[in-house]
Amino acid sequence: MPVEVVLGGRTVAYETSEVRPQVSGVIKKRYFTEGSFVRAGQPLFQIDPSLYRAAVNQSEANLASARASADAAAVKAERYRPLADMEAIAKQDYTDALAQARVAKAAVAQNAAALDTARINLRFTTVPAPISGRIGRSLFTVGALASASQSDPLAVIQRTDPIFVDMKQSSTDLTALRQKLSRGGARAGSASVRLKLQDGTDYGATGTVKFSEVTVDEATGTVTIRAQFPNSEGLLLPGMFVNAVFDQSVEQNAYLVPQAAVLRDFDGSAYVMVVGKDNKAMRRKVTSGRTRGQYSVITGGLSRGDKVIVDGLNGLKQGAGIKPVPASTPEKVASPAKPSGKQD
Repeated sequence: MPVEVVLGGRTVAYETSEVRPQVSGVIKKRYFTEGSFVRAGQPLFQIDPSLYRAAVNQSEANLASARASADAAAVKAERYRPLADMEAIAKQDYTDALAQARVAKAAVAQNAAALDTARINLRFTTVPAPISGRIGRSLFTVGALASASQSDPLAVIQRTDPIFVDMKQSSTDLTALRQKLSRGGARAGSASVRLKLQDGTDYGATGTVKFSEVTVDEATGTVTIRAQFPNSEGLLLPGMFVNAVFDQSVEQNAYLVPQAAVLRDFDGSAYVMVVGKDNKAMRRKVTSGRTRGQYSVITGGLSRGDKVIVDGLNGLKQGAGIKPVPASTPEKVASPAKPSGKQD
């Protein structure tokens, strides 16, 4: 019998990204509508690019100057080489010229890297969407000063299709389940999950269990189980409280018995009356920890072929003689006796 588990949980966005500036400056434009859907790479904000454009121009000029110096140093070193071979100049002069040429070449590489950095910073003045999803309200308006080191994001983007549901289950229940699985008393259930919304209605689509946390929350003693659901219509929003229903395991050798047939002793233990030898009523202790619909799930105390008495239990005692018939047998109702005498 599947063991149906109902766990409370919260919906969590599939992806969440905080839009943050990577350069500092005054916000000049906002390109999106609050609450709309944005795509990855779409421009969202424009930061004043004046200083960064000037930095690019300066870096280009520095690179051009470094290349000119490198060309001159390389020509000088090339001219000194044959003169040094003929000993027309000191070899140290040639060595110094060659070193100057190499230094000038390194300066070209340094200025080229500085130009790349300046161009990257200029590109960062346009703030794009890191992911596709629905964007919330703008936390900074046009004219506000944005800083690369600020703690608050410019806006937050959330992808909600699909969407996660994080459920909490007691570590005690989870440990008991794993022990039962290891002993063979149960096997793993379905990974399919159904969802009930706050108003009690069913969420149409089914989800799938993705994983279970490997650590226990020390504050609550629970383990988080995450399921994923489709959310193409956007009905589920991040932060909603929902109930997840799924078959976490399947109990082996379990029997369904009508609830009326399961009786309780003074100590709360469950028992049923079964048909014993010579059609005698026998009392049988059973293990029943849950119900399923109109039935009690019996996981211990019964064996295949036992006949459980489900009707006529009032006043039935241990060892009483009975005449058992299948519960599906139609009940015979005697015809009413005809009244005697004449009728007016």
